[in-house]
Amino acid sequence: MKIACISLGCPKNQVDLDCMVHTLLAAGHETVADLSEADVALVNTCGFIESAKAEAIENILEACACKEQNPNLKVVVTGCLAERYRSQIREEIPEVDAVVGCASNGVIDSIVARVTGGEQLESYGPKKEFPLGGKRVIGTPAHYAYLKIAEGCNNRCHYCAIPLIRGPLRSRPLEDCLAEARWLASEGVKELIVVAQDPTAYGEDWGQPGSICELLDRINEIEGIEWIRIMYAYPERITDKFIAAMQRNKKVVPYLDLPIQHCNDEILHNMNRRSTRAELLEVIGRLRAAIPGITLRTTLIAGFPGETEAQFEELCQFVKEVQFDRLGCFAYSAEENTLAARMEGQLDQETKDRRAELVMQIQTGIMSQKQAAKVGQTVRALCDGIDEESGLYLCRTAGDAPEVDGCVCVSSETPLYPGEFYTIRVEESDLYDLYGVVEEK
Repeated sequence: MKIACISLGCPKNQVDLDCMVHTLLAAGHETVADLSEADVALVNTCGFIESAKAEAIENILEACACKEQNPNLKVVVTGCLAERYRSQIREEIPEVDAVVGCASNGVIDSIVARVTGGEQLESYGPKKEFPLGGKRVIGTPAHYAYLKIAEGCNNRCHYCAIPLIRGPLRSRPLEDCLAEARWLASEGVKELIVVAQDPTAYGEDWGQPGSICELLDRINEIEGIEWIRIMYAYPERITDKFIAAMQRNKKVVPYLDLPIQHCNDEILHNMNRRSTRAELLEVIGRLRAAIPGITLRTTLIAGFPGETEAQFEELCQFVKEVQFDRLGCFAYSAEENTLAARMEGQLDQETKDRRAELVMQIQTGIMSQKQAAKVGQTVRALCDGIDEESGLYLCRTAGDAPEVDGCVCVSSETPLYPGEFYTIRVEESDLYDLYGVVEEK
């Protein structure tokens, strides 16, 4: 069968799809980019917050609409939305042929065989059977890839539905992670991006907290890997041991995604976060002192239930004080079956949106200054490819994660090659991107 794959949401979802695609190819199917050419549309959904759910539903409806031209098209919905809403999807969108929970990802080939044979079905399983790894294709550009080291989460933040969807923390065996990292290196991957709901919790379910440090030590030894990037590091687990592991392993880039969500102590307590404002400042200070030039990225939530104007103003002042290199602020989304959704003091959408927008306006000013300060510098950057419309090559520094951060846009008369590193002199900047020329390879 010809299968069109649509993947939404986070990098962990991309890894899940990579494994499903490998299973489908091994079963003799092929993938196509165009829905109009497909026998099966596989929509791998996100269901984390309201905007992600809306995007998922839009993509499902778009796939189902293709049945008008191709009545034989089968639509299979997988991922977090499928796991979370199960039978509701087929009840509300009866054109969907199969709804597949995450524990059934490993048998996606048999599910495709059944739906193309005329069945309509739902397939789930216990969360403890969600695949932690497995053979996969590389769905990203060939020179970088995500390495998922755990599934689920034990943090139980009151606003978050992930434990309801993905279950408790299950760390992937160390040797299994390393085997995949070696394979990725052998396939030409130069940047390995370590992902999980909370990579810093890796190994806690074995009774071995801090196992992320050993994993970084071992990945650092793998020939071919040049950059190791850690995403979603929770501030509560940024220990001296973890910082030391970042320091000694020279392939670990000076970059950390540190989701803090808020700074007010009462709001943090109500969110069931384990840090206080003072502790957040202390962690950020330690990171910046130990790793000069580190790029710190964070996410914030504006409009959490009960957030007062004074508490919001404290958040704004915190953003100004800390000067994060990258920041995203989201309006609070009340997710079904979470404790926060049942709290008193729910704010109206207009207030939540306004507050999130105000934080982003502050960050815009910070980003403009930080970007302008880079003009005249030389940076080492990894080429991702070329923008055909502008003719500029798109590169990234160690401070730029793919898909979420900006680029260094390079004009060059001689071709640049994806997966190669270049030294670039920065000549201009805008809010998100830098512009420059190659000095040397």
